[in-house]
Amino acid sequence: MPELPEVETTRRGIRTALAGRSVTGMVLRERRLRWPVPRGLPGRLVGQRILEVRRRAKYLLIDLERGTLIAHLGMSGSLRVLPAATPPLTHDHYDLLLDSGNCLRFNDPRRFGCLLWVTGDATRHRLLAGLGPEPLERGFDADYLVGKARGRRVAIKQFLMDQRIVVGVGNIYASEALYRAGVDPRRAAGRVSRKKIERLVVAVREVLRAAIRHGGTTLRDYVNADGAPGYFSQDLFVYERSGLPCRHCGTAIRQVVQGQRSTYFCPACQG
Repeated sequence: MPELPEVETTRRGIRTALAGRSVTGMVLRERRLRWPVPRGLPGRLVGQRILEVRRRAKYLLIDLERGTLIAHLGMSGSLRVLPAATPPLTHDHYDLLLDSGNCLRFNDPRRFGCLLWVTGDATRHRLLAGLGPEPLERGFDADYLVGKARGRRVAIKQFLMDQRIVVGVGNIYASEALYRAGVDPRRAAGRVSRKKIERLVVAVREVLRAAIRHGGTTLRDYVNADGAPGYFSQDLFVYERSGLPCRHCGTAIRQVVQGQRSTYFCPACQG
């Protein structure tokens, strides 16, 4: 599933092509996404100018003059800017047509993505209202995380992936950040020392920023707005490296299951 770096890479890739442009139409081939695309949406968008393209957690917010489109890539989706005349592929579900002659095209084989329309403050929508702070912004620091972790028995990796605690740190980047911080992913969040929490905050930011610089991580389906894969997979230290030697100490990387998700760690470096 695309995580924060992949969504941020997509945002940066489409923003230049969208901001300041007017919507001339919308081709809706399939309404049945994770939630049905609102009926009548194409007619609402025509003639509106796109003001900005933002990101909140793993959601893209496309601000127009009279409202905001909330888009999510789902598990296998991608948004690409193409000439509007480009023939659609099987899983191309909608095109947002622009006055530049291009379109924003959404492809999603599994149809777990979404496209919703809201007026007013989009961040108060039910999908966004209860989310935690952004990990790359000032609200996410050691004081905040220590306070949230106090007394918690849940494993630190699952704690870190809780979107109510901090947004956008999915399975790949949680595993990688915990490795960099030297924290056992199975340890109870409330039993992680402040010193290690401080290291973890730094590691989360380092991992996410590095992944954004590399265009995200492509393991299976993800491509960015130009159709290119992300290259951070070449820099993974533990994720999907079960049985391979740790790049630091040579100990075999272990794999366990936490909350129905695979966790990878070095038992020596993260003791």
